[in-house]
Amino acid sequence: MINKTSPPNIPQPADAENRNEPLPWQEPKPPAEDPEGPSKLEAILNSASYRPAIEDVDFLHGDDARGIRIQLDYLKADRLLKEHGVLRTIVVFGSTRIVEHSAAARKVERLQAALTTDPNNRDHQRRLIVAERILSKTKYYAVAREFARLVAAAGRGPSDSRLVVVTGGGPGIMEAANRGAHESDAATVGLNITLPYEQYPNPYLTPELSFQFHYFALRKMHFMMRAKALVAFPGGFGTLDELFETLTLIQTRKIHPLPVVLVGEDFWRKAVDFEFLADEGVIDLEDSDLFWYAETAEEIWEGLLRWYQQSGEDITSPSGQIA
Repeated sequence: MINKTSPPNIPQPADAENRNEPLPWQEPKPPAEDPEGPSKLEAILNSASYRPAIEDVDFLHGDDARGIRIQLDYLKADRLLKEHGVLRTIVVFGSTRIVEHSAAARKVERLQAALTTDPNNRDHQRRLIVAERILSKTKYYAVAREFARLVAAAGRGPSDSRLVVVTGGGPGIMEAANRGAHESDAATVGLNITLPYEQYPNPYLTPELSFQFHYFALRKMHFMMRAKALVAFPGGFGTLDELFETLTLIQTRKIHPLPVVLVGEDFWRKAVDFEFLADEGVIDLEDSDLFWYAETAEEIWEGLLRWYQQSGEDITSPSGQIA
């Protein structure tokens, strides 16, 4: 309550910004007072030291700002994922070179034509053999695409972004997974990485959930922070890197166990001889139970659901728990 005995003529609160009179520093020193003033002022304004730290790219790229860059690499993606309600993810990895069937078929046809005109060209012969092997693997592009559709249909459907597919944001198998989610009108995440040569994210990422990291380590952290499964399709160094990183974290009890699915048993048994590792004693026999093989989208999805049911959880429910 206002005290009626308060003194009269209390001034109105000052405006937060506007004043009748400009403040002394709102105008530069007049040339009439110092003819060299404008040039001196320009030198100050153009100096890197005067640039605000958050706008000084050269400063932020310096060695002593590495800690700040690491924090920013973590913070930006974390904030946006939270803002968009992404709680749980299924990580999909696989070769960037396994493209859709029509693209792989065209490459085989081009190489066949080149070999027809130069049948003794060993480079063409080698390239054709590899291209035909990629063509035979395009079935995995279709499987990844279909699997993402199944994930998108889970929970409350495509509009429910609490469980989404996340990839490295690149072409090949990652494109297929993002594409399947995109075609279902579901949110889908891409965690890209800056590289010496320009690269483009695949066009099926949700624009608001497309990220570009400077540090591989922070990118890996974001892959694992919300991961409820890793689905690894046939792939090379990058896929093997993420697979073994995840298996190591589970094996060492550094993270809570999560299902790991290797898609394409024939490929994976040739690529990594897990039985040999166990027989040699460099991994335990029980480490072979940290993953399993699957061939189709339905096998992958049903396997994940059964794994979580056995754990007393449901990754499709809002809470992640069985109702």
